[in-house]
Amino acid sequence: MTGNRLIHVGFGNIVNAGKIIAIVSPDSAPMRRLVAQARNDGRTIDATQGRKTKSVIVMENDRIVLSALLPETIRGRALSEDDNSQED
Repeated sequence: MTGNRLIHVGFGNIVNAGKIIAIVSPDSAPMRRLVAQARNDGRTIDATQGRKTKSVIVMENDRIVLSALLPETIRGRALSEDDNSQED
């Protein structure tokens, strides 16, 4: 892989796909606690534009990105980016 791959996580917001550790649903109590702690520590990046958080993206740099897109949608975008980069 050459260069950094960027994926769209909603509303014009983009993240480096190479730095993603996990894409999870925010519905469980442990994820709610993780997001609350990250907010308190100032490690949260809110990419929801005021909408309901539907996925939590855990990044390598200890940041938490909140997105209004479903985890499956972000996963699909990340996989389609992989497919496109392999064809080149």
